[in-house]
Parts: sequence; C-alpha cells; structure tokens
Amino acid sequence: MNRMLKKIVTLAGVLVLLLALAAPAYAADAEAAEDSNPTGVKAIAVGIAIGVAAAGGAFSMGSATAKAAESIARQPEADGKIRTTLMLGLVFIETAIIYALLAAILIIFVM
Repeated sequence: MNRMLKKIVTLAGVLVLLLALAAPAYAADAEAAEDSNPTGVKAIAVGIAIGVAAAGGAFSMGSATAKAAESIARQPEADGKIRTTLMLGLVFIETAIIYALLAAILIIFVM
C-alpha cells in the first residue's frame, strides 16, 4: 500500500508542476498572445509527450525486469520461458515509446 501511495503522490506532484508551468501562458496579455510563436508551444508539447512516454516506458521496463529476475530466482528451471516472455513484453513497451516519438514528430512537422 505504501508503494501505491508514493506513486499517487508522485503523479500529483507532476501534475501540479505542469499546471504551475502552464500558468504564465494564461497570464499573457492579448498583444503577446497574437505575437506568440506556435513553434515554441509545439516544442513544449513535444517535450512533455516524449518525457511522459520515456518515463512511463522506463518505469515499466524496470518493473518487468525486476519481476522477471524474481521469477527466475524462484523457478530457475523456467528461465527460458520467462526470458522469452520478458523480451516480448519489453519489445511491446518500446514500441509504445516509439509511437509516442512518431506522434511528437507529427506534432512538429504537420500541425
């Protein structure tokens, strides 16, 4: 239960930080809003998207690797099946991160 509480507190802290960083954008006057550069806003959006995807992927990969190591320690005779399943899961996690990168590239060049 303590681990879940840490995750919730961390997520809440990240959300508060994001909202605090977005506050100056809402405080801009009308003239500054007309002259704003959309490329800068895209860069911030892309940075946040890639950061969240990489952090989520890193957490997932670390958790999966830890659980696989525990499983191999408990049942050494099943190490081949555990490693195969681990590698397949890591590939899927990495694919999700690459999709986030592709979405970020689309945000930069298409929108």
